[in-house]
Amino acid sequence: MPYDSILASESPMPDNDKRREYRQLLEASAIGWMFPIAIGLGALWGWGMDKLFGTWPWLTAIFTCFGIIAAFVNLFRMAGRP
Repeated sequence: MPYDSILASESPMPDNDKRREYRQLLEASAIGWMFPIAIGLGALWGWGMDKLFGTWPWLTAIFTCFGIIAAFVNLFRMAGRP
């Protein structure tokens, strides 16, 4: 039976503290990707709408602002999680 105790102590699954640390690290790195993606998608959407309607640069600026707002809303949602 000593072999069973060795296997149990060398489990590949991290304990709860390690899992929490990994999750926090993953969420922190997600914030770094969230801002440029949200802003870029807003700008790209606005640019496409400007091309479609010929309203350069108004819709690009408006949708870029929407992307910035969406990034901050998502940041505050992530900060409010337990």
